[in-house]
Amino acid sequence: MRPFFEMLNTRLAAARTAEEVGNLIGYGARELGFEHWAYGLRLPLPFTRPRFITLSNYQDRWVDRYREQGYISIDPTVIHGRRTPVPQVWSARTFRTTPQLWDEAQSFGLRIGWAQSCFDGGGRIGMLSIARSHQEISPREIRVNDPLWRWLANVAHLELSSRLLGSQAGGEVLLTARQIEVLRWTADGKTSAQVARILGVSEHTVHFHVKNAIARLGAGNKVAAAARATRLGLLDG
Repeated sequence: MRPFFEMLNTRLAAARTAEEVGNLIGYGARELGFEHWAYGLRLPLPFTRPRFITLSNYQDRWVDRYREQGYISIDPTVIHGRRTPVPQVWSARTFRTTPQLWDEAQSFGLRIGWAQSCFDGGGRIGMLSIARSHQEISPREIRVNDPLWRWLANVAHLELSSRLLGSQAGGEVLLTARQIEVLRWTADGKTSAQVARILGVSEHTVHFHVKNAIARLGAGNKVAAAARATRLGLLDG
């Protein structure tokens, strides 16, 4: 199995598009005994209605149905994945509180599965799900293949997140050092006058940096700018 995944890793590095990466992820999933795969990327913004981007080999009818019914808001695997990077083996028990979702998923061959989320510094969450229509996942299968499943999930996030988002994927909102400094103090609840005293500059200068940071972040005001910068990991360090 190891030579196969070394080969897969090489091909993934050479892939240019999300579709090419997806085909390779599907190839890896099949080698691990799963017919189906899906990758979902949850963006940190906007706060009220985070954006999701998905790619999978699921049947189009199921993808459309899942979207139309808003299942992403009640899907137990998604809820689990938003909270923790701990992998989840899913089956009928996982969906006991969402029987309609479970019944419909089964009709498309999604009966047994495994999923893991990856959290990155930009506030994004990427989750890989691999599923099949038969054969429960045994404890032995978990012992033998769990490291490979985890590897596939991490590679999927690394390779797909950037390709699905293009230049936006890296969260590359560029702020100057002074803008970051001003927003850090703003995030701590300091007023512009207090920030000016702390940094030894005029209040007008603070307003200037705040205004530019708001524009670069696409925020509505300085509080939203500080929150958005924090969520994107721009104030770390």
